[in-house]
Amino acid sequence: MNGAYDIPLSGRKIGIFGKGGSGKSTCTVLMANALRKRGYQVCVLDADSTNIGMPQALGVDNPPQNLIDYFGGMVFRGGAVTCPVDDPTRLKGAVIDLKRLDARYLRRNEAGIVLLAAGKMGRHGPGEGCDGPLSKIARDIEIDDADESPPVVLEDFKAGFEDSARGVVTGLDWAVVVLDPTTASIQMAVNMKRVVRQIKAGELPATAHLDRPELVEAAHQRYTEARIKGVLFVLNKISDEASERYLREALAREGISPLGVIREDRSISAAWLRGEPLDMDSQNEMGQLIIMGIEAAERACKLSS
Repeated sequence: MNGAYDIPLSGRKIGIFGKGGSGKSTCTVLMANALRKRGYQVCVLDADSTNIGMPQALGVDNPPQNLIDYFGGMVFRGGAVTCPVDDPTRLKGAVIDLKRLDARYLRRNEAGIVLLAAGKMGRHGPGEGCDGPLSKIARDIEIDDADESPPVVLEDFKAGFEDSARGVVTGLDWAVVVLDPTTASIQMAVNMKRVVRQIKAGELPATAHLDRPELVEAAHQRYTEARIKGVLFVLNKISDEASERYLREALAREGISPLGVIREDRSISAAWLRGEPLDMDSQNEMGQLIIMGIEAAERACKLSS
């Protein structure tokens, strides 16, 4: 660990959300690199059940085996991992020590960033049409490293709002919403802000579908013990000042101020197309500013508690 920096985010779980095409995976890679350069241990959990390319984007040639197999498979195929909506109880064995984890399930790139993968849809054929169990892994997993400072865990979720509705944010310390210049992104930012505010205010989840009192109690416990501190926002794929100004004004009306702006970069799009590592050097300064913004929010929470 680089002693030159304070490490307020050590051990924190940060979820990255966004609509389809917003660039949340690019933002995940940017944040991972920035955290590593600031001296953090970093673990990326690929929690996107449909998108591919995160291993290549991080410079990992051989993807890790999916954690859904490590935890016993999906309930839809007779496995042990259930959907958090149907079964809100905690996932057994979800605390993972990287030093003891079977090497098949993790990869490290040249910078030392660890990559884990929750799983991908479509691998086992029809009848496995819900990725709820993958959300449960992302919600409950806790990563430790016995010989190092606890890593910052970045969880790259699939596009849209579904994972948030399943309660994954209750297991996060921070949520980051990535917005491209679209009305849909603005609405998603508003929705995420509202959901996090409701959870922090003590609002409980819908439980009318649960038929056992212990399941209702488990669902309530997840929300009353939620650790989410807040939601933060990043603008991405911004090509001109007019688009940035419009987004900022629209977000300001909702009480939202972005941490930073990632400019449109054709080389990044080309790397995703070719399945190549992302060269984030041109965005290094912005990556550092985004992480510094999250660090500042973390410190502010500590002072107010």
